[in-house]
Amino acid sequence: MSALPFTEPSSVNSATTVQSTQDGRPHDVHPTRSASHTSLRSVVTLLRMQEASPWAVSKLRRCLDCIVALLALVILLPVFLLVALVVRFTSPGPVLFRQKRMGRNGTAFTLYKFRSMRADVQPGMRITVCGDPRVTRAGGWLRRFKLDELPQFWNVLRGDMSLVGPRPKLPHHEALFMSVRPGITGAATLAFRHEEEMLLGVPEHALEIFYEVFIKPTKARIDFEYMSSATFGSDVKLLWTTIVSCTGPCKASLAPRTTCAEDEWSMILSQASESFTQKCNETN
Repeated sequence: MSALPFTEPSSVNSATTVQSTQDGRPHDVHPTRSASHTSLRSVVTLLRMQEASPWAVSKLRRCLDCIVALLALVILLPVFLLVALVVRFTSPGPVLFRQKRMGRNGTAFTLYKFRSMRADVQPGMRITVCGDPRVTRAGGWLRRFKLDELPQFWNVLRGDMSLVGPRPKLPHHEALFMSVRPGITGAATLAFRHEEEMLLGVPEHALEIFYEVFIKPTKARIDFEYMSSATFGSDVKLLWTTIVSCTGPCKASLAPRTTCAEDEWSMILSQASESFTQKCNETN
């Protein structure tokens, strides 16, 4: 089986568009424009080189996805019912959160989650940070242990998603065209499992820009590197690491190459966040 192209860019200027229209008001964040172009150009170059591994697009992987998802839905049914009751009786609103996401080959689908945010608030930032007042008390607990993601096993069974892959993007964040199914977990998901805490240091008005310039290209690169060499063994190891990281301090290690990428990008993003915040403060 020959490898298939993983992704291809649909727009290179989307980040700069966000910079000039964030919150409907232009911000003087010109210092980030060159960084935006550089980051996106590097992603575009990477996209042209990276391919999904034969395993990542195989029918056997899809069969295993269906089997595991079906078993999870049956075995975890008591957990589903308990979480549904907690959500229902701790805050007004629907139990499930539904949202359109972009999947394989640019196909839109409905993503399902247990609702973790208040239903009676006006839509605000599309990016959530630690301590966001829109998150309910029960929602914070669900997010901590990733229990809000459990309904996505249904998305896997439907064929919208896979167990392992890049996270499904919001339409306004989707500058990449995936030929693989998005996943419940993935290499970038693990590397950014503390993303909400990391974003606390970024000014609120610059969150969208920072996400487009630094977070999104970094996530893309980590996922591309993983999917280009994904195997049955690496998927099993990543799933196990996800389970361990959701139930306590992550003691399990990823594959050596992925671990290096995570450490490297954590350092780069930390420095980028400080530099970006300083420039935004100077322009204000």
